Formats: sequence, structure tokens, C-alpha cells
Amino acid sequence: MQIIIIGIISFVVGIVATWLIHQTLLKSRNERFLQKAAEEAEVLKKNKLIEVKEKYLSLKEEYEKQVNQRNSKMQQAEAKLQQREMQQKQMEADLNRKNQEIEAVRSNLDKQLEVIDLKKKELETLHRQGLERLEQISGISAEEAKERLVESLKDEAKSDAMSYINDIMDEAKMTANKEAKRIVVQTIQRVATEAAIENSVTVFHIESDEMKGRIIGREGRNIRALEAATGIEIIVDDTPEAIVLSGFDPVRREVARLALHQLVTDGRIHPARIEEVVAKVRKQVEEEVVETGKRTAIDLGVHGLHPELIRMIGKMKYRSSYGQNLLQHARETANLCAVMASELGLNPKKARRAGLLHDIGKVPDDEPEMPHAILGMKLAEKYKEKPEICNAIGAHHDEVEMTSLLSPIVQACDAISGARPGARREIVEAYIKRLNDLENLALSYPGVVKTYAIQAGRELRVIVGADKIDDKETEVLSHEIAKKIQDEMTYPGQVKITVIRETRSVSIAK
Repeated sequence: MQIIIIGIISFVVGIVATWLIHQTLLKSRNERFLQKAAEEAEVLKKNKLIEVKEKYLSLKEEYEKQVNQRNSKMQQAEAKLQQREMQQKQMEADLNRKNQEIEAVRSNLDKQLEVIDLKKKELETLHRQGLERLEQISGISAEEAKERLVESLKDEAKSDAMSYINDIMDEAKMTANKEAKRIVVQTIQRVATEAAIENSVTVFHIESDEMKGRIIGREGRNIRALEAATGIEIIVDDTPEAIVLSGFDPVRREVARLALHQLVTDGRIHPARIEEVVAKVRKQVEEEVVETGKRTAIDLGVHGLHPELIRMIGKMKYRSSYGQNLLQHARETANLCAVMASELGLNPKKARRAGLLHDIGKVPDDEPEMPHAILGMKLAEKYKEKPEICNAIGAHHDEVEMTSLLSPIVQACDAISGARPGARREIVEAYIKRLNDLENLALSYPGVVKTYAIQAGRELRVIVGADKIDDKETEVLSHEIAKKIQDEMTYPGQVKITVIRETRSVSIAK
């Protein structure tokens, strides 16, 4: 037991001794750490003080530099100001000197004017005395002598002027005809264009005759759908690798040709596809019309046209005037007008613009019963063209009075373009007008949706709305149209009227 107690006491004494030794070591270590931290703080303080001093010195140096620069600028400004003041004082001294010189000259001039006035009075006195002496010698007064002299000079001037005018008139009569011929011939020579004659048939080439059967379709449904959608007669005969598209309207023929090309290329030919392709091609042709109008205006250097006028110019590509392509005729007339205006010293740009627009009355969508020149003038006025341009359009067939020099130029150039050999064919124009009248006559009846004159005007196809006319009314309508054609139109042979009424039922599977 004593041993245990001694052991416990020894253990406790050891722990206490160990704790005392640990505390002593910890205190000495803390003292060393604090001493080291104090030394490091002192070093850091010295470094910071050195940095602050350096920064202060650099800022002081920079500030002194700025102050020196500012002082130098102020010195320069003061020097300039002093120099300017010296210059101003010098200018004031010069101005005072010049004013003195001017005053001296003015006083000298006043003295000279006084001397001149005295001389003038003396001269007037001498002149009056001389006139009195002449009047005494001649027996007439000075006024009477002046009147006699003026009358004699008037008579002499009149005779000379009349002689000069007669010479000029004789020379003008001798050279006017020659000069006019020279200008016209030179203008025609400088503008060379093709003489293009439009026809009413387009030949569509195909790769094989097997495609003809697909175009005709079962019981001819494809070709009927194509003819109904385009208004063009499609002739499929024994001609190898060719199909003939017949129609008087070039726009319809172009739509039929492009639609047929897409159908043959795609291979899917059936009535629904035909109508879809024809509608798409019509939109493409309309876009092509606008693009053609823009390209024509750019080629001729005519700028600032209204978009509707540009569209009408593009439509000229698909119109003809007595067999002559209307766009080609308008371009040729525009170039002729520009050359002739240049020869006559007028504005060639205005002349070219008037020449390009002179036949726009032939191509509007709705064609009222008035001459195309008057209609073209009204369209030009509507789209804000200048008065001389409008007058040139309206007066090129003498429907209105000419008020500008552009009008006779446009009239002459229009005649030059149309009078070239091979440029026009009046029979074709009359034929196309007859077919247009035939279609418009049938289109005037209520319920008629579309009309197509085919087979050179020997057949008229009339498409009516199924919801507007029933089957019995179609028979009555065909008889009425036939009777009206007999009473109002002149035509060779017979005209067959075919009224088509089609009912469609459409459903959509979802």
C-alpha cells in the first residue's frame, strides 16, 4: 500500500514538474516569437517609409514638371499676346497713316472735280453757242435736225435688216431639209436593232415521243387540264420530238411553255400537279416582268421610275405592236430620241425617258376605251412624271397639242422605229385584236370566270363558276354568246363556243 501511495505521489509530482517545464518552454518560445515579430514589423515599417518617400519624391518631381510646363505655356501665351498687341499697334499706326493719305487724296480730288465742273460749264457754253451759230446758218433748229437724222437712220436700218432676214430665210429654206435629213439618217445609223417579228406559235421540244402519251394523260385529262389552266391550245401530232403551243397571247404561251418544261422535268403529270405548277409559273413570270423592267431602265440609264411604270415596261416584253415586239420598239425609240435630242442640243436623258414610256398605254391590266397615247399620258401623270414627258407621250399620235420640243422628237422616232422594213405586220395586229375582242365579249357575261380563244379564233372556250351557273344555264349562255358574236363581230368561217362547268369536291384527310 505504501508503495502504491509513493507511486501515485511520484506520478503526480512528475506531472506537475512536466507542466512547469512546459510552461517555462512555452513562455520562452512566445517571447522569442514576439521579439521576431517586432523585428519584422520594424523592417516592414522601414520599407514602407522608404516606399512612401520615393513615391512622394516622384509625385513632387511630376508636379514640379507640370508646374514648369504650365509656366512655360503661360510665358509663351504672354509673349504671343505681347506680339499681337505690338502688331495691333502697328496696324493702328498704318491705318492712321492710310487715313491721312486718303484725306489728302480726297481733298485733291475735290479740287479736281471743281476744275472739271468749271471746264464742263465752259464746254456747255461753247456747245450752245455753236448750236446757235449752226441754227442761224442752216435755218433749222437742232431738234429738227436730230429728228431728220434719226428718221434717215431708221429707214436705212430697216432696209438692211429686211435684207439680212431675207438672206437668212433663203439660206434656212435651202439647208433645213438637208439638215433634217442628215440628223434623221445619222440617228438611224447610230441605233442598230433587230427586226423581230412575233408569231403566235411556240414549239416545245421533248426528248422522246413516249412523253407525249404522259402529257395527254388518260382519256386526255392531262392535256385538257393544261389547256384549261393556261388558255393555250396544245397540239400533239406526228411531229417527232415536238409539241406545238398555239395562242395569240405571248404571256400565256410563256406560262404554258415553262409549266410544261417543269412538268416534263419532274415527271409527275396529273391535273392537280398541273394547276399547282401553272400557278407557280404565273408568279415566276410576274417576277420576271418586274426584273425585265428594272433591267431595261438600268440599261437605258432611266432612273427614278415609279414601280408600277417599271412593271409596265417589263410587260412590254410580252406584247407586240403590229407584230413588232413592244419592248424592243420602246428601247429603240428611246435610243433614237436620245441621239436626235443630242443632235438638236436638247436634254438626251429626258428624251430617252419619254421614248421609253411613249407606248405604256398599250400594256395596262385594265384597258379602257381610249387611245393608247392618251391613256399613257394619264398613267404618266398619275405616277408623277414631268409635264414635258407626259405631253410627249400623249402627243406622239397628235391626240393632244404639242407643248414641248420633246413631243415632235418622240413622234418622229416612233415613226422611224415602226417604219423600218420588216419591223411591223399589220395583219398580225388585227388578228390579235380580234381574238382579244372575242375573249372580252364572252368575259362580259355574269358567272364567266375565264375565256380562251384557241385554234386561231375558230373556238372560244368559256369557263364558268359551278356555284354561279347550273347545267341548263350553260346551254343558254353558249347560245347567247354565239348570237352576240354573230351580231357584233366580223370573222372568217365559224366560231365554236364551248362552255365548261366543272364541279370539284375537296376533302382533307388528317
